[in-house]
Amino acid sequence: MILPLFPSSKKFSRTSHGSRRHLLRSDSNSSLPDARMRLYDDLLLNGDREQCIYERQYAEMSSSSGVLGEDIISFGNQSELKPQRAVFGCENEETGDLYSQHADGIMGLGRGDLSVVDQLVEKGVISDSFSLCYGGMDIGGGAMVLGGISAPSDMVFSHSDPVRSPYYNIDLKEIHVAGKQLPLNPSVFDGKYGTVLDSGTTYAYLPETAFAAFKDAILEELNSLKQIRGPDPNYNDICFSGASSDVSELSKAFPTVEMVFDNQQKLLLSPENYLFRHSKVQGAYCLGIFQNEKDPTTLLGGIIVRNTLVTYDREHSKIGFWKTNCSELWERLHITDAPSPSPSSNGKDNPTVESQPTSAPDGSTHYALPGDIQIGEILLDMSLSINNSYLKPHINELSEIIAKELDINASQVHLLNFTSEGNGSLVRWAIVPSGSATYISNVNAISIISRLAEHHVKLPDTFGNYELVQWKVEPSMQQTWWQQHHLAVLLAMFITIIIVLSASGGWVIWRRRQQTNLYKPVDGAVPEQELQPLGS
Repeated sequence: MILPLFPSSKKFSRTSHGSRRHLLRSDSNSSLPDARMRLYDDLLLNGDREQCIYERQYAEMSSSSGVLGEDIISFGNQSELKPQRAVFGCENEETGDLYSQHADGIMGLGRGDLSVVDQLVEKGVISDSFSLCYGGMDIGGGAMVLGGISAPSDMVFSHSDPVRSPYYNIDLKEIHVAGKQLPLNPSVFDGKYGTVLDSGTTYAYLPETAFAAFKDAILEELNSLKQIRGPDPNYNDICFSGASSDVSELSKAFPTVEMVFDNQQKLLLSPENYLFRHSKVQGAYCLGIFQNEKDPTTLLGGIIVRNTLVTYDREHSKIGFWKTNCSELWERLHITDAPSPSPSSNGKDNPTVESQPTSAPDGSTHYALPGDIQIGEILLDMSLSINNSYLKPHINELSEIIAKELDINASQVHLLNFTSEGNGSLVRWAIVPSGSATYISNVNAISIISRLAEHHVKLPDTFGNYELVQWKVEPSMQQTWWQQHHLAVLLAMFITIIIVLSASGGWVIWRRRQQTNLYKPVDGAVPEQELQPLGS
C-alpha cells in the first residue's frame, strides 16, 4: 500500500496560547464525541471509569499530550488499503516544534504496540515492513509504503538488530571520503545505542573521534573552495563558498562519501546527503554532519537519505537503501512498478510530451499523469454555482483563497478566463511553478488535482459550491540557447561597444595632441644645438 506524502492543509479548529496549542471544546450541546470516536476508558480509579491519557516528550523538548481514542482510519482514495480501526492519540495540547510546524501532529512508526504499523501488522492487513522515500535538496515530495515491496536488485541492505536498541539501527563499520577510508576503529560506530537511523532528525551526528576524522578528510578535498562563516552566528557551522548553485553540479566541487556496512555493502552519499545550503550566500554550503557532543551514539537523520528509498524490513531484521528520485517514485511504483531514474534537477533526461486533457475523476482512486515529462503548468476548469456578475468583483479574493487552500503561493495561481454557464460560472485557472522553479513535481501536481477533485478545498459560502470539471497538465517549455542566454549576450555586446567607443575616443584625443605638438610658431625659440666640426 503506497501513500504519497502531501503538505498538510492549514487547520482552523485550534487556537494558540503562547507556545502551546490547545484543542477547542465543541460548542455543540450533544454529548456524542466528534466523528463517533470511542475514547479508551478502561482505567478504573475509585470505581469510576477514567480515560487513558498519554504524554510524549521528544529530544528537542517539544511535547504532545491527550487521551487515547479508537476510530476508523482511512488512508486516502489513492490507497489500496481499506479503512481500519486503530488506536491513536487524540491530542489536547502540544508544545515546541510540534506546535510551530506546518503539520498538525506526528505519526510514530517505531516499534511499539500503539504504532500504526504494529497495529496493522497485528490485524494481518500488511506484512511487517514499511518504506519511506525522502525528497532531495531541490526536489520535494516523497512517499510512504505500508507493507512489503519487491526490493530493487541494487538496493543496499544492512542488518538491524531489534534487541540492540529500541531504535532502528544499522551495522555501520566504515566511512570513506573520496574513496579513502577514515582511520577509525569500527567499534566507534557501536557506542551506546550504536548507529541509529532516525527519520525525525534533520541532520547527522557522529561521535567525537569519527566527526574529527570526517571533517579533516572533507577539508583536505576542498582546496578550491573558500571556508566562510555560517548563516547563524550562534552556531559554529563549517561552510564553503564558490560552488555551483545547481545541486547536480555539487559533485564537481565536493567529494563523494561512502558508508560501509557489516556485509561490505556500500551506501553512496552524494554531496546533498551531507550538505545544506547557506541561507545568506549563494553558491555556499555547510556541513550537515556534526559532532554528537560527548554521546558515543551515531545518529543518522533525514539528510543522509535524501533522494533515497529506505525500507524498514522488520520481518527480516534489515534496512535497505535505494538511491532514486523520490518525486517520481509513487507514480512509477503505482503504475509500472519500474525503478525510477537517478535524481536529476535539471530535467535534461525528461522529454517534453504534452499530456492530453483528462476528465476530472469521479470517485476513481488514481490520477494518471505522464511519467516522462516535467510539468510546466496545470490547467483547471472549475464550475461555481454563483453567477458571473457576483464573481467578477471577487475573482482576486477567490484566487487567493484557492492558493491558500492548496498550500501554494498566490503568484502561482493565474486566472485565464471566466464565463457564464447557466446560473453559474466556469473559471479556468493555470497553476505554475513557484519562484525560480521550472516545473511542478508530479507529487505536488497530484496533490493539487486531488484536493480540488475530492473537495478538500474549502471555499466560503459566498462562492457557493464548486466542481472540478476537467484538468490537464502541460509540459515545461524547453528554452532555446538564445532564450536562456540572450540577456548575457546583449550585456556582453553593450560592454564591447562601450569599450570600442572608449578606445576610439582615446585614440582620437591622442592623435590630436600629437598633431598639436608638431606645430611650432615661426618666431618661436629654438633650442641651441652644438655644431659638429667639418671633416678634414
